[in-house]
Amino acid sequence: MTDIAIGVIIGAAFNKAIDVIVKDIIMPPLTLLTGTMDFSAGKLILREALVRVDGLIVPEIVLAYGKLFNVLIDFIIIAFTIFLVVKFMNRLRNKAQDSEDKTVSTPKDIELLHDLKELMEAQNEILKKSVQ
Repeated sequence: MTDIAIGVIIGAAFNKAIDVIVKDIIMPPLTLLTGTMDFSAGKLILREALVRVDGLIVPEIVLAYGKLFNVLIDFIIIAFTIFLVVKFMNRLRNKAQDSEDKTVSTPKDIELLHDLKELMEAQNEILKKSVQ
């Protein structure tokens, strides 16, 4: 439970950091390239807002592609960062589980499993010789 709570808290903080990176670092150069002031406000108007004869206002219909673009950039940055973290953690785990690598101290449970495997292989060899 504690690990989940820590993960949620770190995830929320990470989301805020990525949001700032996208809005304040990545989007201004893209806004400059596209010539608009606020790229997140980009939209394609399908139908303008109308005021009917009876005074009822019909809202405009738009495709808000700017918001989608911001969310996609957020997603790509988060996915890439998580990919790098998982790759780094797997590299550390593989290095820690390598019983032949003497530069890293192998956890005791991995050492015991390795020793057990060697003992079972030796026992199997003895059993094969006794059957023949």
